[in-house]
Amino acid sequence: MTTPIVDVRRAADRFHTKIDWLDSKHSFSFSYHQDRNNTHHGLLLVNNDDIVAPGTGFDTHPHRDMEIVTWVLEGSLVHQDSEGNSGVIYPGLAQRMSAGTGILHSEKNDSWRIDSNVTEHTDPVRFIQMWVFPDESGIQPGYEQLEIAPAEMTGKFTTVATGMPKYADESAIRIKNEYAALRVARLSPGESVELPEAPFIHLFVARGSVDLEGAGALAEGDAVRFTATGGQRVTATEAAEVLVWEMHAGVQFG
Repeated sequence: MTTPIVDVRRAADRFHTKIDWLDSKHSFSFSYHQDRNNTHHGLLLVNNDDIVAPGTGFDTHPHRDMEIVTWVLEGSLVHQDSEGNSGVIYPGLAQRMSAGTGILHSEKNDSWRIDSNVTEHTDPVRFIQMWVFPDESGIQPGYEQLEIAPAEMTGKFTTVATGMPKYADESAIRIKNEYAALRVARLSPGESVELPEAPFIHLFVARGSVDLEGAGALAEGDAVRFTATGGQRVTATEAAEVLVWEMHAGVQFG
């Protein structure tokens, strides 16, 4: 029997990449930041909190055998990939890219370059990018984006990305993993939501601050990794947005 674990990870303890155009904080080992004891939780391999300066971004680069979910908090992000998909992602628009057998893509904060109706801006874009393992390797690359109605996230959880049959009836982007789901809630002060129960849960405070039952105060950028537990209440102490991965499987690296 697995011992229940509630592992609080503070924002200040994240790995940090800061260069002229990018300010990125990593919840897990990423790029040249490597810690063999911090590689993933459940099926979640990456939880990056990125801020990209205007007119800049990630040039074309490859991915393979990964489900990549992007959730914009502020500003807009332009996606283009080798499968011919393109789009502008903004707050409330969820994006999923299945890398599968291999895909090239770029992500830029330069929406004015593809839309003559958008004037050049000076605003950074902030987004959370999350990677989960797919059910199987070598699938056909794919892309999906979907607008999530604000009312669906207000004061309650709504499913943003899932492959789980449990959430099959909900409007969400579909990842290629039947054991994982991303749920998002936007809370006013005093509002609360109850966490699901699952073998693995990852809670991330994207904005604001909350109180976690049994663990206390969590600030923006804090995360909690739950193992073999759940059901705790999360209560906003100021306006907040929380992202929760519910995972019914995990991975082991050899």
